[in-house]
Amino acid sequence: MLVAVGPFFTEADLLEVLSGPDLHVVRRCVDVADLVAVAATRQARVAVVASQLRGLDATTVARLALEQVGVVGVTATADSADEAQLRALGIELVVVASAPGGVVEAIAEARARVSDKPPVRGGGVAVHDRAEFGHERRGMASSPSPSDDAGAGPRGRVIAIWGASGSPGRSTLALGLAAGLAELGAPTTLVDIDVYGGTAAQLLGLLDESSGLLAATRQANLGAFGAAELARHARSLSPTLRVLTGLPRADRWTELRPALLRRLLEAARTLSAFTVLDCADSLETDEDVSYDTTAPRRNGATIAALELADTVVAVGTADPVGLGRLIRAVTELADTVTHERPVVVVNRMRGSLGWSEDEIASTLRHTVGVDRVTFLPEDQAACDRAVAHGRTLCEAAPSAKLTKAVRALAADIAGVTTRRAGRVR
Repeated sequence: MLVAVGPFFTEADLLEVLSGPDLHVVRRCVDVADLVAVAATRQARVAVVASQLRGLDATTVARLALEQVGVVGVTATADSADEAQLRALGIELVVVASAPGGVVEAIAEARARVSDKPPVRGGGVAVHDRAEFGHERRGMASSPSPSDDAGAGPRGRVIAIWGASGSPGRSTLALGLAAGLAELGAPTTLVDIDVYGGTAAQLLGLLDESSGLLAATRQANLGAFGAAELARHARSLSPTLRVLTGLPRADRWTELRPALLRRLLEAARTLSAFTVLDCADSLETDEDVSYDTTAPRRNGATIAALELADTVVAVGTADPVGLGRLIRAVTELADTVTHERPVVVVNRMRGSLGWSEDEIASTLRHTVGVDRVTFLPEDQAACDRAVAHGRTLCEAAPSAKLTKAVRALAADIAGVTTRRAGRVR
C-alpha cells in the first residue's frame, strides 16, 4: 500500500498499525505528485491518505481510482472536519488512525472494492449500473431547494442534447428545451459543456458573465459540493430556469474532467427536476494517447455526459448532408456509449427539400433502427428574434411554429400531457 498523510501528527502510530503480517507499505509518499506517480506503476492496491496532504482533491481521488488503487482516509478523531473534508472529496472509507482494527478492516474493504471495480472507458468514466442514475424514473420530479440533502426525495433527470457535426441546432434546441421544461413548472438547469465552443452565454446575451461551469468544477474539485454550491454559480433566468455558462475559451477544455462533471451532475440532480446538457458533437478518441488511461481527453466530458444522462437527444438537419451526418452520428453513439436508443430530432424541416416527414422517418428507421422521429420546422425568423434580444424561444417568439414544436418535445420528455400536437413520425 501507499501512505501519503502529509504532516499528520499520528503518522508514526499509523505506520505501526500498517506493519501487520498481511500489510506492506510500498512507499511513504511526500506529496500528491509522488502518490499519483507511484500509483501509476500499479505496485500498490490501496492508498492511505489524510486531509493534511497538500494538494489532495477530488481529481486526485479519481485518478487513484482510475489506476485501480483503493483509497482509505484517516483522521485523528471521529466526526471531525477532517472526516467531512475527506468524504467530500469522494473517499467513502474514512477511519480514526488510532483504531488499529478499523484501519485494517478499511484497507481490506478498499482492496475488495478495487477487485470488484467495473471496467473504465476512455476519458476515465466507469461503466456503472444504470439504475444508480435513475433510468427507471419517468415523469416530473419534485421541486427541490438548493438546501435539500442529496438523499431527500426524488433525484432529477439529466437530458443530454447531442448530435451530428456541423450546425444542426444543438444549442438552440438545448436552450429551447430547457425553457420549455421550465414553463411546465419543473425547476430546470441548462449546463453548457461544449468543449469546442459553447454558445449558451452568447445566445442569452450574458457576454459579461464569467464561466459558471469552471467556477463550479473548481469548487467541486476542492471538496464539499452540492445543490447549494451549484446554485450559487448558476445564473437565474426565471423562477424555474437556471443556466451554468460554459467555457470562455475552447483551450480550457482540460479543466472539465469527467470525474468533476459527474460530481456536478449529482448536485444538479438534487437542485433541479431536469438538467439539460448542451454537448459537443465529437466522440472521437485520441489514438496518440489511447494507451495512457490517465491522459486528459478532449471528448472525455462529452462521453461521460452521454453515459450519465437519463435521456440522449440526437439532433440533425433535414437536408441530405445533415441526414447523412445524423445517421453516422447515431451509429457512432451506439458504438461508443452504452445507452438505450436516443430520442432522434430532425431540425429545420421544410417543404422545399422535396420529401416528406414520413419518408425521412422511414429512412432513419431502416438505417439506424429508431422507432420514431420528432421533426422541428425551419423558423429562422424566430431564432433571429431570440438571439437578437438574448431571450429564449418561449420568450421571444411564443407563438412561432418552432417554439410550439419544442414545447411539445419538452412535454413528451417530461411525460406530461399537452394539447399541442408535436410532429412525431
